[in-house]
Amino acid sequence: MSTFTRSSTSTSTGSTSDGKNGTMNGTTDGTLNATTTEANRRPRLSGMTWLVWRQHRAAFWTILAATALCVAWIVYQRGQLVDFLDGYGYPAKSLDEAGSAFQQYVDAFSFVALGLGAIPILLGVFLGAPLLAGDLENGTAKLVAAQSMSRTRWLVTKLALAGLVVVVSTGLLSAVFGWWWNPVKSEATVMDWMSSEAFNNTGPVPVALTLFSVFGGVAIGVVLRRTLMAMVVTFGFTVAVQVVWSYSIVSLGNAVTITTNKGVMGENGSPSLPRGAYEIDYSFITGSGDLVGFGTCSGSQTDAARQACLDKADVVGWSVEYLPMSQMNSMQWFGASILFALTAGVVAFLFFWGRKRLV
Repeated sequence: MSTFTRSSTSTSTGSTSDGKNGTMNGTTDGTLNATTTEANRRPRLSGMTWLVWRQHRAAFWTILAATALCVAWIVYQRGQLVDFLDGYGYPAKSLDEAGSAFQQYVDAFSFVALGLGAIPILLGVFLGAPLLAGDLENGTAKLVAAQSMSRTRWLVTKLALAGLVVVVSTGLLSAVFGWWWNPVKSEATVMDWMSSEAFNNTGPVPVALTLFSVFGGVAIGVVLRRTLMAMVVTFGFTVAVQVVWSYSIVSLGNAVTITTNKGVMGENGSPSLPRGAYEIDYSFITGSGDLVGFGTCSGSQTDAARQACLDKADVVGWSVEYLPMSQMNSMQWFGASILFALTAGVVAFLFFWGRKRLV
């Protein structure tokens, strides 16, 4: 009797205990599985990508945060501009009559364009130059080379992450800046489309120019292997690139020539150019089709004396070279393709020559 009771009690207790354990284990396992599943669904970096991001996260986050702030500012300014234009009655009314009321918007364009124009220099110096030079200088490159990851994969990850951040930031800024400028794009008093403020900050140009500056800085860092020296040299390199590029913009287009044969003086003498056209050169044209300099007969004291001088030189009209605004998009893509090709050359240099120096 007592034995039966003890067995029953033991069995009952065991069943109850097993039930509790089963409930606890089921609850615990379910919670862990749910947590693990939720964690697995989150996008997380790993391996070399995580290492490179963590190493340069301060620079990457600074660039992305600055981009977000600049985009917010441009969106605000665009709203202010559109409200002014609607209230003013543009384009029915010319902005030339707006006077000082419109000047604050012109100043805003100039201020933002100046800041955007400095991005290739800043990113080239502070992102490109130290990207590999810092690892070569402090010995991190040797540590990475001693691991199972190859130098090629390390270099690919470094360049890919830096390039991705550059493309996202500059591409977004280019898009919103062009969106802001679009309502007054034909107004030369706001920004001349051939100026560096407009041409270099819209379309694909800022992306291509910044990528070339950054990867050029990376190559300089690999060659010099000293961070500070690489940053100084990269600064000179990026400034030189900006200067050369600014002088090369005109050569990207196909100049259009227009001529007249009604003389050069009087209301009907000067040729009529399309709105927004960029004038390259003015010349006089003779009856035989030859071109003479714009300064011909400029020393004449009176209009009659000048006309007599022009008649003697057989000048019959004007010859004007210009670039129509309709070529802006094709010029930007042509110029960007050149910069992309140069960037590809720099990347090839880093892989075929610079990779050997990453230790």
